[in-house]
Amino acid sequence: MASAIALPVLLVGCGDSDDFDISQQIGPDPVLPEPSAELMPDLKVAEVVGWEDGQTPTVPEGFTVTAYARDLANPRTVHTLPNGDVLVVQGKAPGGKPLERPKDYIRGWIMSLAKGGGGESKESNLITLLRDADRDGTVDERHDLLTGLNSPFGVAWVDDTLYVAAADAILTYPYKLGENTISAEPTVLTPLPGGPINHHWTKDLALSPDGRFLYASVGSNSNAAERGMEAEKGRAAIWLVDRQTGAAKVFASGLRNPNGLAINPQSGALWTVVNERDELGPNLVPDYMTSVQEGGFYGWPWSYYGNHVDERIHPPRPDMVETAIKPDYALSSHVAALGLTFSMGSAMPEAYANGAFVGEHGSWNRTNFNGYKVVYIPFENGMPTGMAQDVVTGFLDGDQARGRPVGVGIDGTGALLVADDAGNTVWRVAPADGTVVPEPIGTDRMPPQSPQASTSALDQTDSAEGFQDGGSTGVQRGGNQETGIANPAQTEIAPAVQPSGTTQDGDDPPNAPTP
Repeated sequence: MASAIALPVLLVGCGDSDDFDISQQIGPDPVLPEPSAELMPDLKVAEVVGWEDGQTPTVPEGFTVTAYARDLANPRTVHTLPNGDVLVVQGKAPGGKPLERPKDYIRGWIMSLAKGGGGESKESNLITLLRDADRDGTVDERHDLLTGLNSPFGVAWVDDTLYVAAADAILTYPYKLGENTISAEPTVLTPLPGGPINHHWTKDLALSPDGRFLYASVGSNSNAAERGMEAEKGRAAIWLVDRQTGAAKVFASGLRNPNGLAINPQSGALWTVVNERDELGPNLVPDYMTSVQEGGFYGWPWSYYGNHVDERIHPPRPDMVETAIKPDYALSSHVAALGLTFSMGSAMPEAYANGAFVGEHGSWNRTNFNGYKVVYIPFENGMPTGMAQDVVTGFLDGDQARGRPVGVGIDGTGALLVADDAGNTVWRVAPADGTVVPEPIGTDRMPPQSPQASTSALDQTDSAEGFQDGGSTGVQRGGNQETGIANPAQTEIAPAVQPSGTTQDGDDPPNAPTP
């Protein structure tokens, strides 16, 4: 029988502490144990076996769960259009990333065994439209809108334009609601940091409440700057992009791998979930959910969870540590949070009507699994309050995984959708009493009762100050003085390139963490 894949004992790190309660790391003030040095980090991922006929995830009483769409090709995110049609973005990581250390090869091999699909080899990197015409919770039509994309992840739609965040650029396509095909060639709105490394390749998108701007997430090129800071320009950041001109600037930085960009309907603020760094032990560092402040710096790589210094990073930057913003809400360590959606305005029961759903892809840097589920965090007055609650579980079965959740969203009826990239399925979690919303609420539209539906939450960005020219003319060049944002050197906007001085024979590059 297949089992979890782990390195031999001699190569594994210190191992999980049996007496550590991970619930202590959920909430605004997580318990942070002392970091542990690991010659080789704990590596354990569940082998994906897929879903057998009749199997589904587990949901609480009062909900039903059904397969909204099967036979997909690595579904990563779901996005609902204003007419209720759902876009499923399917993507695989771009190839060609250099491997510089022996443990990169070992980890890559182990992680490859945890890729999903149950042997599926369908072509990925496409966007599929799912249409539930009669709003009964069952897909009536299915159309592949776009194929042959470069590792897509985030999408947005407004003014008859579909925006797609690929691995190296934001692309635009003319698209009117109700159409089943897109035949036009894309236009590059703005390039994004891409290869040849592109370690965290997933780029997410969110539309600003006034519709003028796009937020775009760009993850770091490393775990903790081991490739040198030259490789991190424009990365570990969220960009703000002018939708009309492509002009862009770094909105916030020090976010190791932000995804799940979403606007809080109550406050109009941008929120994200972030995958924090690894290899400091099984209980460091907690992944988190946070609101995002313009000009804010969130610590990576010099510190974590505020001013907790990562001693591996040289040279140290106490000036940056002093400015690091503490995240709003910890999700516990290594859950790999990738999806975020707010429940306000949905058809969810009252107990789930004011909060956020988070998709947790699941851990690899622990010998006891963490994540592999969707949780709900209640909100009040625009901020999280109380403990996270399990909502969609059953992805794990002992040391095997049937699937792994990624993006989450609300469909045209108000039900929760979960993209399962390993199970090649989108799951639909709906109220058991059949409640539906009166009309669809698109992912990019604020609920009608939200004051942000017609008011900009970004009045301070109404001028062009701080933006760099975008479009297809080339890569933007920013820098601290030009943007006016007091952010570290890594936020100079530039493409990621293999930094000079790095080697391909396993030696550590300049500025790498010390062993």
